[in-house]
Amino acid sequence: MKFLAAIALFALAVLAKDNSDVTELKIDTTFKPEECTQTAAKGDKIKVHYTGTLYTTGAKFDSSRDRGKPFELTLGVGQVIKGWDEGLLGMCEGEKRVLTIPADKAYGERGFGAIIPAKSALVFDVEMVGLPAAKRQPEEL
Repeated sequence: MKFLAAIALFALAVLAKDNSDVTELKIDTTFKPEECTQTAAKGDKIKVHYTGTLYTTGAKFDSSRDRGKPFELTLGVGQVIKGWDEGLLGMCEGEKRVLTIPADKAYGERGFGAIIPAKSALVFDVEMVGLPAAKRQPEEL
């Protein structure tokens, strides 16, 4: 019995995630539409659905899906954490990504209240649901 308990503790130690495991932004594209005529660029007003979790525990701390309304932002101007400003660039409408964000591109040393502890790496499951209308030349109108 002690042997099984020791194996279980060892397995937990090996599987445990630590915030220091995440040292750079990781972008995993989980779905990309076949047709993509426009991608998100700095300065674009975009809409995304997202679910945010803590890297270490997987605990959900926020989700636009739970509210039933996408989150709107202007990309690349510092309205959101740096990991989002970088990780959402180049997305097509309908594209889905998982962003694994190190603490220094999230909330860093300060955390976010009691919801996100200081020095926390975060994981966001994001879906681009709205890009600005494509800019058209006058002769195309």
